[in-house]
Amino acid sequence: MAEDAVAKPRSNPWVRAGVDYAGPLAFLVGYFATRDFLVATWALVAVSAAALAVGFALERRIAPMPLLAGVAALIAGLLTLVFKDPVFVKMKPTAVNTALGLAMLGGLAAGKSPLKALLGEALHLSEPTWRRLTLRYGLFFLCLAGLNEAVWRTQSDATWALFRMPGLPLLAVLFSFSQIPAMLKDAKAQEAAARAAETQD
Repeated sequence: MAEDAVAKPRSNPWVRAGVDYAGPLAFLVGYFATRDFLVATWALVAVSAAALAVGFALERRIAPMPLLAGVAALIAGLLTLVFKDPVFVKMKPTAVNTALGLAMLGGLAAGKSPLKALLGEALHLSEPTWRRLTLRYGLFFLCLAGLNEAVWRTQSDATWALFRMPGLPLLAVLFSFSQIPAMLKDAKAQEAAARAAETQD
């Protein structure tokens, strides 16, 4: 079929990392170089827009989560610059993680797995494992949202800037690593089931 003849575009991990982290990294560098939140926000807006444009130019597509984060960074940054109020940038991780958490849990309640829709091509897991991972990631995103609120409301701008980058990405990486044993266990169970089925045949 014609559809099968056209390979689906595969995301370049370096391009995706650039779209994900270029804006927050630019904000971090801008803030510690100037100690001026608005100057750092200008860097965030400019680099986020450039990263989205370059990512789209190179791949002709942008994965949903980097797109959500990039657009949210642009909106929050522009609101901060217009109103000269850093609260918009500080609440951006809260808004994004809350949206992701509710999407995961809402999809799970509807009998679907948004996580599988995002990662299903990369990981081959059983439906029960997808549901468990979706629940865990949904709760994790909501915890990140709550943690961001606690940090920006109680800590200095410098502390929040470091929490935003590299703190939040590191927490996400550590959480993802903590889920590897469950995924490996599921993969082994599927292999054992496949071998048993072959033996019976």
